[in-house]
Amino acid sequence: MTATVYRSKLANPQDGVLELAGRLGLAPEDVRRSLALLSEMALLRGGGGDPEQGRAIDPQLALQLLQARQQAELAAQQQRMEATRAAVVGLMAEIADSSSQESSRSGIRYLEGIDAIRDQIELLSAGTRSEVLSFAPDSQMSQASIEAARPLNLRNVEQGIVMRTIYLDSIRHDNQAREYATWLESVGAHIRTSPVLPNRLTIVDRRSALVAVDEKNTAAAAALVTSPGLISLLVTLFEHIWEAATPLGPTAAPCSPELLTRQQAAVLQLMAEGRTDEAIAHSLGVSTRTVGRVITGLLTHLGVRSRFQAGMRAVQYGYLSHSSH
Repeated sequence: MTATVYRSKLANPQDGVLELAGRLGLAPEDVRRSLALLSEMALLRGGGGDPEQGRAIDPQLALQLLQARQQAELAAQQQRMEATRAAVVGLMAEIADSSSQESSRSGIRYLEGIDAIRDQIELLSAGTRSEVLSFAPDSQMSQASIEAARPLNLRNVEQGIVMRTIYLDSIRHDNQAREYATWLESVGAHIRTSPVLPNRLTIVDRRSALVAVDEKNTAAAAALVTSPGLISLLVTLFEHIWEAATPLGPTAAPCSPELLTRQQAAVLQLMAEGRTDEAIAHSLGVSTRTVGRVITGLLTHLGVRSRFQAGMRAVQYGYLSHSSH
């Protein structure tokens, strides 16, 4: 119906609500709703903010305006995310540099060794009342870890606890991990995937958080965070990444009109940050060989021969901001 109203308004720009309703055989209320929707979609302009007085514009122009607005919103969201990431990096440095086992003043308690971490996880689980938010950056999951986590997660869901977990996109290519994530979703958890995750993180009831100190060896040490300010920071980081993440499904959708996949976009961004192939592979949870294949595909897609040229071309195409390169 909205498309019909748009075509009629495009062909008869002087028509008001009553004229459109009569011409199309629709109720005036339906026409008003369609015009309001068209205004939100930037397919109507003018009219002093009144959709009923606006004029329909060419769909190609509308598409350009919509893309420009979406790019501006994406840039603003990226800036907010980067600011949050920088703050979290500072938090991680504070945790890593802390030599104190107890730091009640800062709201951070250092836990060393897998046994201490597991004990704390059990305590947090027993006290959970409403929500668990988590990053799960492991690209592969052992059967033992899955079997240990399954009853705990099932109990949480059955008790009405909201569970939201973000995995790496790479679990889509690991049958065991993908099946487990699919099972989690089937029992009521909310699952999404992201091409990159900052670190292993679990936030319980927005009151406590367990953060791995070493992203390469998450069993070595962790920090229990209870400071309200730091918890708010970690929740903000989670929400930013959750908003950009993809719901669990068979494949990851293209990330842009130019048909870069999410993985390609992530590799391009990490390349622009000066990461080595090994560091990129670790961040994405894939092999260095896979990273090499992705980079080769990017060079072909961008029509260049070197990584430097790829960075320059990516800025020209709008894949990266100039500050990222």
